[in-house]
Amino acid sequence: MASFLSYVPVLNRFIAGSGSPEQVFDIPPPDVHDTETSPDRRARCLKHLLKANHATFAVIYHNLEFDNHNPHILSSAYLLGASEDQLRNIYEKEVEDLEPWAESPGEVGEDDWTEYLGDRRYQRAYVDYFEDQLVMRFSYDWKKLLEHYMFHDKHRLVYGLFGGLGHPLIHLGYAYEMNCKEIAIDALTMGAVQHNYLHKYLEYPKYTRPSPFTTHSISDLLGRLRGDKRFDGIFKRPGLKNFDELFEKHEDLLLEYWNAWEISDPVKQFEECQEVATSLLVATVPPGTHSYNFFFAHALTTTHALRVLLPLIPTKYQLTLVRGWLLYTLAIYISFLRPEIDPDYIDPSTLKGRHWSYVENAALTSTWATDAHYVKALRAIEVAARTWGDVHERYLAAAVRLADDFHGWTF
Repeated sequence: MASFLSYVPVLNRFIAGSGSPEQVFDIPPPDVHDTETSPDRRARCLKHLLKANHATFAVIYHNLEFDNHNPHILSSAYLLGASEDQLRNIYEKEVEDLEPWAESPGEVGEDDWTEYLGDRRYQRAYVDYFEDQLVMRFSYDWKKLLEHYMFHDKHRLVYGLFGGLGHPLIHLGYAYEMNCKEIAIDALTMGAVQHNYLHKYLEYPKYTRPSPFTTHSISDLLGRLRGDKRFDGIFKRPGLKNFDELFEKHEDLLLEYWNAWEISDPVKQFEECQEVATSLLVATVPPGTHSYNFFFAHALTTTHALRVLLPLIPTKYQLTLVRGWLLYTLAIYISFLRPEIDPDYIDPSTLKGRHWSYVENAALTSTWATDAHYVKALRAIEVAARTWGDVHERYLAAAVRLADDFHGWTF
């Protein structure tokens, strides 16, 4: 079977002769923060909390529905400057709802580990399996462990990273950003137990096919999607329950839009991914409504994970993951009935001298400082601003609005 990339229009621009793919999304590597060996007290505090979370609490809980976000919020808060006391307070608040590990129905081994993909009951078994492999086969090198199970030509858990609302991808990003083997093991486990049907769109070339129209702009793509009357009335009310039904009953229509995005300037177009994700979260919220969408937040925080991962992962999977993000984002946008994205809702003229220190302080000291998605969304916007520059301060204005206007999530 031909490789996935050979079915994508970008091929001839970015494949180097008979060699491997070049850096398609050639962005600067992220700052990596190694808390394992740091003598700093804050770093040691974070290290101990991450290890305690990994050892004690399941990655999936509450009837195997919810995800353990402790590594996300602890890492984000630490990188925003949280004190030891703030980190411990976040941890204690987060674990109030978490559940300890429970035994799996059985073990998984080298010969049958793929047979239980997508079965959340086996989360403990997968943790044990990957930890055993880390020691026995990879001499404690967690990056080699990830390369083998996430990016190996045979195993390729990479294709399933958008299961579970992209939580495995987000976890993987923090594993690399924090240089943390415990988060890496959890990311592999989440990738295994949240593996679902979304993998096929990234793994099998037949889903990448010509579209009746093309565009290089995701903003234009969403604008056209919003005005497409073929989507009118397919769902009565907005909600996540529409997500699976969209793929089951309207796959061709969704894929028409997914395949319409062509890449001519990959770096600039990934920058637009982050701009669009920020706008989707903030610029869909009319003033006074405070109605920030929990699932749009995932569109943003998965772009942060991509920003971390793209310079670090095998180049052949860069385009795969960015297109996976687009597929998730289109499906979520449709599932919540294609709300208007109004650029006027992000207004730099309202900043009145407020800067990123204001946003960071809100993330660490506001009423919502222990809400994982609030904290990591604010940091994702800040990192995007620092990555791409924020000449017109629209990232800053979006972050300040979210910091001030947020009253909780809508679902």
